[in-house]
Amino acid sequence: MRQYFLFIAVSLLLISCEVETETTKPSIQNISESVYASVTIVPQDLYNAYSVIPGLLDRVYVKEGDLVKKGQVLAQISTTNQQISRESAKLNMDFAKDNSNEQAATLAGIADEIRSVKEQLKLDSLNYYRQKSLWADNVGSKNELENKALKYELIQTQLDGLNKKYERTKLELDNKYKQSRFTLQQVEANLDDYTIKAKMDGRIYVLRKEEKELISTQESLAQIGKANDFIIEMLIDEVDIVKVNLGQLAYITLDAYKGQVFESKISKIYPLKDSRTQTFKVEGHFENPPAKLFAGLSGEANIVLDEKRSAITIPLVYLKEDRMVETTTGEVEVETGLQNINYVEIISGIDTSTVLTKPNIQ
Repeated sequence: MRQYFLFIAVSLLLISCEVETETTKPSIQNISESVYASVTIVPQDLYNAYSVIPGLLDRVYVKEGDLVKKGQVLAQISTTNQQISRESAKLNMDFAKDNSNEQAATLAGIADEIRSVKEQLKLDSLNYYRQKSLWADNVGSKNELENKALKYELIQTQLDGLNKKYERTKLELDNKYKQSRFTLQQVEANLDDYTIKAKMDGRIYVLRKEEKELISTQESLAQIGKANDFIIEMLIDEVDIVKVNLGQLAYITLDAYKGQVFESKISKIYPLKDSRTQTFKVEGHFENPPAKLFAGLSGEANIVLDEKRSAITIPLVYLKEDRMVETTTGEVEVETGLQNINYVEIISGIDTSTVLTKPNIQ
């Protein structure tokens, strides 16, 4: 048994001697420090189209992928009762409009009365002034003159009353016409609420409802966004968000474009953390976008915080946590600068001639 353990110990010693210690020297290269973010491509100005009122979808005029114009009707909610109300309001308006016409029966009847009274006024006026002239020549009686004067005044009063009646009736009929027209406009405006329209030119990316389904004011009919304009939506860990600023450069890689890197710039930083994912949302725009993009494409981003050219760097795995490195002559403390997932900048402590050994991290 003792010989067996001695054999094992000797074997392990021989194996350890055969393993060569990895070494390297600091190199001069460009280095950048960046923040990682997951990426999703989303259409510009993406929004949900809602109905103003609840109801039954009578018609849906679009499907997913369709291009739409601003103001285009996407769907129609059943409007049977509203159509009846509109027809009734239209009939009332037409009737009121006809009545307000001067040729209509009500106004025409009063106008006929006025013409008749005017003829009688002419006759009574002629009789009165003739009798007045005769009385001036002491012909006739005073009682006869007074009777003709009274008759003339009465017919004048009657004419004034008819003229006022005509104007009052015309005003009432005009007001009824205006009111009925306003009522029709209100009904038509309410009827417009029974259509769901596009708020902008774009594409239908998601259609959530079909014909003959009920829709509420809290349910979205469709999701619409720009057809050819996309933004880069990035999710950043809360420990890194304080390092991110507007205008910073971000290098984007997409799963759909393997091996290609696209430049973008940070254009918007959302101030509220998503409590579910513990991340902050940041938006960016491509400097030169890929030839073809689809909503929902995913990838990764590296947001550049700082860059330095011709820096002395070493692989990050050669740096210990206490900023010490192992050299062929012993441990040395170094001053570090920029750092990314692969390399770290060395400001002082060693130079490009120093031979480093890879730490044996247990």
